[in-house]
Amino acid sequence: MSTSYFVAADWLIEHSDDPEVQILDARMAPPGQEHRDVPAEYRAGHLPGAVFFDIEALSDHTSPLPHMLPRPEAFAVAMRELGISRDKHLVVYDEGNLFSAPRAWWMLKTFGVENVSILAGGLAGWQRDELPLQQGNVSLAEGDFDATLDASVVKRLTDVLLASHEKTAQIVDARPAPRFNAEADEPRPGLKRGHIPGALNVPWGDLVFEGELKTTDELSEIFERQGVDLHKPVIASCGSGVTACVVILALATLGVTDVTLYDGAWSEWGARDDLPIEPAQ
Repeated sequence: MSTSYFVAADWLIEHSDDPEVQILDARMAPPGQEHRDVPAEYRAGHLPGAVFFDIEALSDHTSPLPHMLPRPEAFAVAMRELGISRDKHLVVYDEGNLFSAPRAWWMLKTFGVENVSILAGGLAGWQRDELPLQQGNVSLAEGDFDATLDASVVKRLTDVLLASHEKTAQIVDARPAPRFNAEADEPRPGLKRGHIPGALNVPWGDLVFEGELKTTDELSEIFERQGVDLHKPVIASCGSGVTACVVILALATLGVTDVTLYDGAWSEWGARDDLPIEPAQ
């Protein structure tokens, strides 16, 4: 499915010489695959002209939590050094599983980029079509990037605790059902099993087909089946703030606007001994 949030490979080829279009490779290793050298994988083969949008490197390294949103000033400096300009049409992609591209899309939108798209099918789709790849790093002239942050789109633990207790917003957890239901261990050590009390489970993988979102009808049906009211506020969560962005992207596709992200996610909540958990531990 293509919406305003996606572009197809043939569109990208048509715009390959357009100086107003910039491509960002946003692949990252999922939890449990930290042994992978993703920057080396990028250098081994990426879309022509794509710079590496390293979600790990671009995160807040003063936080003990994984890939938290950085300060706007730090993000702006990193984007300028990559050669990225805020006023251009930015196209992000991942391996083709729609795992991390939505996080990059969300980060860029949150820091004020108006025109961000995701490559439908990602790298895997590009390779299936036998389209050319480039090796090595891409070096661009310094970009023009000022980051502004609307802090209201990011929720902190106290906000989520209040929403859980007062039912002021729906907490939608994107983790796979076995983890949400405390039937499987978390891939990150030291975290409890279970979920935030009152949370609803919409596993991110259910929303995706071949590196794209499913149709709007299918997405609506999934959210409805899982008890999500599209007319009420949503706080998206997951393991570490990455796949929650798939939920945010799907909701945006359905025209839902009152959606925020709990960036600390289960990496924060599940590590604490003083917070309520369902099923009760």
